[in-house]
Amino acid sequence: MTALVPLVVLVPLLGAAVTLALGFRPQAQRIVAIVALVIELGLGIALLIAVDAGGPLAMELGGWSAPFGIVLVVDRLSAVMVLVSALVLLAVLLFSVGQGIADGDEETPVSIYNPTYLILTTGVMVAFVSGDLFNLYVGFEILLVASYVLITLGGTEARIRAGVTYVIVSLLSSLLFLASIAMVYGALGTVNLAQVAARMQDLPADVQVLLHVMLLVAFGIKAAVFPLSFWLPDSYPSAPAPVTAAFAGLLTKIGVYAIIRVETVIFPGPELNPALMVVALLTMVVGALGAVAQADIKRILSFTLVSHIGYMILGVALGTAAGTAAAIYYIAHHIVIQTTLFLAAGLVEREAGSTSITRIGGLLASAPLVAVLFFVPALNLGGIPPFSGFIGKLGLFQAAAEQGDALAYVLIGAGALVSLLTLYALVRVWNLAFWRPAGEVEGDETRLLRTVEEAPHSTTTIAATRATSRLMTASTVLMVVVGIALTVFAGPLYGLADRAADNLDGPEQYIQIVFPQGVEP
Repeated sequence: MTALVPLVVLVPLLGAAVTLALGFRPQAQRIVAIVALVIELGLGIALLIAVDAGGPLAMELGGWSAPFGIVLVVDRLSAVMVLVSALVLLAVLLFSVGQGIADGDEETPVSIYNPTYLILTTGVMVAFVSGDLFNLYVGFEILLVASYVLITLGGTEARIRAGVTYVIVSLLSSLLFLASIAMVYGALGTVNLAQVAARMQDLPADVQVLLHVMLLVAFGIKAAVFPLSFWLPDSYPSAPAPVTAAFAGLLTKIGVYAIIRVETVIFPGPELNPALMVVALLTMVVGALGAVAQADIKRILSFTLVSHIGYMILGVALGTAAGTAAAIYYIAHHIVIQTTLFLAAGLVEREAGSTSITRIGGLLASAPLVAVLFFVPALNLGGIPPFSGFIGKLGLFQAAAEQGDALAYVLIGAGALVSLLTLYALVRVWNLAFWRPAGEVEGDETRLLRTVEEAPHSTTTIAATRATSRLMTASTVLMVVVGIALTVFAGPLYGLADRAADNLDGPEQYIQIVFPQGVEP
């Protein structure tokens, strides 16, 4: 099974090369891209089964042993992230294929989109299986290049503006990360994660804190934690619907994944846990308040994305196996549900010509299937029992209660409040966009509308509606079904998260994976 590890990176990379070589043969490009991601999904399933049954896998590329060569590591956390990411990326690709067929590839030109999308997939997979800091940086840079192309597809003013903001912020994060890598190498003589973990305790405490903070800030920007989340609500909504869905579901979670690695492998101590808990609290509250104040569905979802990153950081900040397990389950849940909601928002935009809740109404009558596809994941994101959102939050609250200090109880209260605010924001979308009759839209000045504001830089009132292909609807239905499956099979999935957290209980297990014969001092 070890031979499957590099294929996780090679398959989308080779798929990108083939689609690029096919040039302007859109049908062939679509087929190659879909096949590549179907294979990627199969690899994710095979790796998760193998790792869960037989333990983590590590492969040294090119015959160079660690720490001199490139090491790829897949433990249960990596395998879960690879599988969920492959599933979401495939569903979003199918949605974009359906959109391209319906629109004649005006929004997402296939000759550019498919190779870039597979390059994005490559960057995601590199980040999840990298066994050293520098290759994690490489994965982030692959993501940056591909995501800039995708976020500016169409070349509109809003997309170029959002792309520039996104790139500037991402470059700042990358510079901080690169500086951190340089400092780690200067202090320890290695960037291999296992060897860094083994040597870190030999450094003076103040140097450890400096390196710890720099890595957390760099990854915090990627994860969009407060106050480093200012860029996200203006960047994601402007992109084409499938691009927004992929970004919202995955990219911030890579930052969270990196934070989990830092906190469990390199710096397993509790020194910065209180600070992380405060950051989690502020991220949850500020994101939820931002969502309540918005009038555009995509911006509402973008702010809820920020707020729910706070839940994940809470699980990591607790510094316990129970907290980490709850965070892992919640990450998988949120990737699926957030992607589903953005795909549903894409369907709303095509049916109504807008995603502004001040300008649309009557969708329950005109598009009942779209209404259902939005309603089910909205309840899930809001944490309504018995959905996976409720299960994940309950796990986080239980882990916080086990810690038992005052800050933990404050976070439990804030988490419950944020869940209610999320539900309020989404119910408001339902009431205005779906339940309100279309005839009441013009000039409607309800109390719900007086408390919200339109998106900045908005220059259009309403666009023409466009046809929705069956493939777009089918891919959204698939994601809704997957979200329901997270609830139906919550027991075994949460058990898997528990076992993944056990792998992360201290750096010793990770060191043993990479250096089974023992690490050099």
